[in-house]
Amino acid sequence: MAVRSLAALPVFNERNHVAAVLGEVRRYSNDVLVVDDGSRDGTAEILDQIRGILVLRHAHNLGYGAALKSAFAYAVQHGYDVLVTLDCDGQHEPQRIPEFVAACEGWDLVSGSRYLGDPDNASAAPPERRRINQEITQWLNERLGLKLTDAFCGFKAYRVPSLRRLRLTEPGYGMPLELWVQAARLGWRIRELAVPLIYLEEERSFGGALDNAEVRRRYYYEVLQRSLAAEWESASVPPVPGSKGQACAGAPQGERP
Repeated sequence: MAVRSLAALPVFNERNHVAAVLGEVRRYSNDVLVVDDGSRDGTAEILDQIRGILVLRHAHNLGYGAALKSAFAYAVQHGYDVLVTLDCDGQHEPQRIPEFVAACEGWDLVSGSRYLGDPDNASAAPPERRRINQEITQWLNERLGLKLTDAFCGFKAYRVPSLRRLRLTEPGYGMPLELWVQAARLGWRIRELAVPLIYLEEERSFGGALDNAEVRRRYYYEVLQRSLAAEWESASVPPVPGSKGQACAGAPQGERP
């Protein structure tokens, strides 16, 4: 029986990329979902002109995690076998969608990695992003027994029936970290798939306070702490490294860059 797959892209203010990226995505996926997370730069009007895609719209910007959750819910509701998620900023190559779908056979999650093996990288990551990625990835591996090389790549394939068991609450950029915690607790079968590292606009903003690397780092750790406490209530949850136990109250959700 043929695998029924869906490609989904969370989008926020991507008028410079959305038409070209979706033109390529449609070449490699019959079913394409765009979650427009409250764009206000003309992206919505461009999406209205593109045929052959389905668009879900958030009335206001809710955050990257909220957009992904909408994609998860749609895939579950409509009975897909595999959901592939990718970003709409040109960092992910749509021609790899079939590879992700095929790689998902026998796995709950196939996660793209820009640092697996010796990939043919077209660019280098901004130093602060690479440093935080390495630190968080190591923390996840040590705490959850995972073997990741890239905790933050948005190019992923999910076995849709497995998504039904997730109870995600984080709306912002930290949601994928909450997902890693839940996936580990659920015993998901996880593998990585090498993808090129491509940064077309290194100056792109996370939005608000998250543009500060230390604020962003602390926010990520707080999401991990909350997630661990929720999944293993009796577990001893370590403080945010370097925080001396102090919380960063009101961590921002962040708008999609």
